[in-house]
Amino acid sequence: MLLTRIKTQLLMILGWFLLAIGVIFILLPGPAILFIPLGLGILSLEYTFAKRWLRKYQRYSGEAARKMDDWFTRERFKRVFKRN
Repeated sequence: MLLTRIKTQLLMILGWFLLAIGVIFILLPGPAILFIPLGLGILSLEYTFAKRWLRKYQRYSGEAARKMDDWFTRERFKRVFKRN
């Protein structure tokens, strides 16, 4: 029982730490896109708000990835069929 509580508390501390690092990396150059979902994923084991935020993050990330794919496809198509 005590070991489980300690383990849970350590995971929550790690989750908050990773989330804080991710937020700091938004302002400073760094891999915020890695730390924020890691922190939210760990926190979502215990907190429902983190689960909601993680779902929103996944949805927005998916939309952004699709937009980037479309943009790269259009740009590549323009380069291939570019007229001089």
